[in-house]
Amino acid sequence: MPALQPQVANLQMADFTYPLPPERIAQQPVEPREAAKLLVWEKGELHDAHFTDLPSLLPPSSLLILNDTKVIHARLEFRKPQGGRVEIFLLEPHSPSSYEESFSALHSCAWRCLIGNAKRWRTDPIALTLPDGTVLQAARVEHEGADVVELSWASPLPFGQLLQQAGAIPIPPYLKRDAKPEDSVWYQTVFARASGSVAAPTAGLHFSDALLQSIANAGHTLGYSTLHVGAGTFLPVKSPCIGGHAMHRESISVPRATILKLLEHPGPIIPVGTTALRTIESLYWIGYQLLNAPQPPPPLGVEQWLPYKAGDTPTPQRALEALLSYLDSAHTDTLHATTNLLIAPGYTPRIAHGLITNFHQPESTLLLLVACLMGTDWRRAYQHALEHGYRFLSYGDGMLILP
Repeated sequence: MPALQPQVANLQMADFTYPLPPERIAQQPVEPREAAKLLVWEKGELHDAHFTDLPSLLPPSSLLILNDTKVIHARLEFRKPQGGRVEIFLLEPHSPSSYEESFSALHSCAWRCLIGNAKRWRTDPIALTLPDGTVLQAARVEHEGADVVELSWASPLPFGQLLQQAGAIPIPPYLKRDAKPEDSVWYQTVFARASGSVAAPTAGLHFSDALLQSIANAGHTLGYSTLHVGAGTFLPVKSPCIGGHAMHRESISVPRATILKLLEHPGPIIPVGTTALRTIESLYWIGYQLLNAPQPPPPLGVEQWLPYKAGDTPTPQRALEALLSYLDSAHTDTLHATTNLLIAPGYTPRIAHGLITNFHQPESTLLLLVACLMGTDWRRAYQHALEHGYRFLSYGDGMLILP
C-alpha cells in the first residue's frame, strides 16, 4: 500500500483555528428545536435561514442519513467510605463487549472507563446507593493498561435501566456547568434508538418529529445508521500537524435497508452530522477492503489513514454491493464494524454529497472534516456566523453545506 500522502500528513492545525469568544458557546438549545438558525453554504454562496426552511433548501429528492444513537447516562459519581469522591465515566463495554448485551446484563458487567480522582481509588470496591435502595458496586480491574471497572448489583433490573437512575447525562466539558434535568431531553435526538453514545450527534438535535415529517412530505427520504459517539470526539489535536494525531475508534451499525437506500437512491445523499458522514464513508472503505480481501476476519474496521494510502478504488456501487454480499454470507441484516476514519482536506467523499452540521471547536478533527467539503471557505462561513449572531458548538446553530 502506498505511503501516506505528505500533503495530508503535514496539514498544520494552526491553519484550522479561529477566535471563539466564550459567550458565543450556546449553553442550552433554542426551543423549539427547529427554530435554530441555519447558515447555507452552496457552491461558495452564503445565505441565512432556519432549520424550519430545510425541506425547501435541500436538493430535490435528497436522502438524509441520520445517526440514531442514544446518549447514555455515562457519568457515575461514587463516594468512598472515607468521603472522597470518585467519578467513573463509561466509555465502551468490555464484558460483555457488545452494547446490546451489556445494557441487557443482569447483576454484573464491565466497562472501559475514565476515572476522575483515580489516585484516590486503588482496588477496594466503592458503592453508589440509588433512590430505590439498589446498591451499585464498582471494582477497578487492570486490563492491558486500560481502566476497566466491573459493576455489580443485586437488583433484578438490567444494566441499561439501572444506569438511567444511577448516572448523569454527559454534557460537553466546554459547557463548564453541571448537567440539569432538562439536559436529558435537550441532549438527545428525537429519533435516538440505540443506546451507547457518551456525546450526542449534535446536528440531529435540531430535528423535531414535525420537521422530519415536513422533510418527508417535501419528497425527501430518511435513512438511519448508528455510530456510538465516544469521548474522543472532544479530545483536542495536540500535535502541530494532523499526521501526528491518533483518531479515536467508534462503533458503527448499519442495517441492510440503509445500505440498499444508499445503493439505489437516485438523488443526493446528505448526512446529518459528522458522525453520519463518517459512517457512510466508512461503509465505502469496508466495501473496498472486502473487494480486496473477500473473507477478512471479523471485526470489520477502517483505519484512519486507509483512504490516503489506497491504490485503485472501486465505484461506490461496487463497494456497497460488496457489503450486501458480506451480509448474505454472514446471514445477518446488520453490518457491525468500527471506524477510526479521519476526514480532512485531501479526502474525496465517495458517498456523501453534502452535510448538515453544527459549528465546531477550533483546531478540531470536526473542523478538518468541514474544511474537506468547503476548502478554505470554511473560514469565511465561520466569520459570517460570528458576525451574524449564530450560536456555536453542541447546543448551537447549524450549517447546510452543499459543495
